[in-house]
Amino acid sequence: MEIDKNAARCWHTVVPTALGELTLVRDADALQGLYFPHHWYMPNPATFGALRGDGFDEAVGQLGEYLDGQRREFDLALGPRGPEFHQRVWDLVRQVPYGDTVTYGALARRLGREVTAQQVGAAVGRNPLCVFVPCHRIVGAGGKLTGYAGGLARKRFLLDLEQPARLTLDLPVASFGSDAHRSRDPQRSVASR
Repeated sequence: MEIDKNAARCWHTVVPTALGELTLVRDADALQGLYFPHHWYMPNPATFGALRGDGFDEAVGQLGEYLDGQRREFDLALGPRGPEFHQRVWDLVRQVPYGDTVTYGALARRLGREVTAQQVGAAVGRNPLCVFVPCHRIVGAGGKLTGYAGGLARKRFLLDLEQPARLTLDLPVASFGSDAHRSRDPQRSVASR
């Protein structure tokens, strides 16, 4: 998948984080990509445009706050590019709240009878805005950790960041069905995060 056929419209920066050096890509309107080192399905870096630092301050700031445990949601213009089906899946992924996990099967059921968990998994795996579109919150049946474009160690890191006590209460989240789980740390209040 290419970010933009006209790389002259995009530019990128590289940011050191606890997850490794992340490449952020944007155009004049929105963020187009966030890529880990050795990212699965990463577009050809030639499509990222010039290496420039301008236009990334808000995204880098919010990402830092998230990784420091000070932010639960992102307020950024996101413009992931991909087929219409992928867009539908990514829109659902954005609705999964901080600290929750949802199975690929639950997302498939939300999308309709003809959609399989494997099709959802393929779309989730091609999410060009990992972390901002929180595909790390999507898990296999029974909560099993399965593929992640940045590697399973990063997926585990992000889930642990959002669920510090790893206490899983099997409470259904109505909007996603019985395959969604909410995890909470009873020792910390929302205000202290």
